Amino acid sequence: MPLLFSYGTLQQDEVQRSTFGRLLTGRKDALVGYTQTLHEIDDPDVVAVSGKTHHPMLVSTGDRTDRVAGTVFEITDEELRRADEYEVAAYRRVEAELASGDRAWVYADARDAAREDR
Repeated sequence: MPLLFSYGTLQQDEVQRSTFGRLLTGRKDALVGYTQTLHEIDDPDVVAVSGKTHHPMLVSTGDRTDRVAGTVFEITDEELRRADEYEVAAYRRVEAELASGDRAWVYADARDAAREDR
């Protein structure tokens, strides 16, 4: 089963119920080599579910001392697909290292991912 690391709205009960149809069980962890900023959300459906117009956004630094705290969830492949649908185009799903040593999917700034693809 895939691991999904959340540092933002996917940790909220109402977002989990709307996106996955259930509450997820997770454990605390941290993402290595990233910092966090805010991104304005203009999708009215996402704002309605999350209750927020600005969501946290990851920015890759490559510095292993940079950490972003959050929660790692074990989810199904179908739930991962649903998470992809929830996230707006400004986010791109990437695999990243956690402080625990696990690797998990995480939604980061799509502009960073595009630069890494070059």
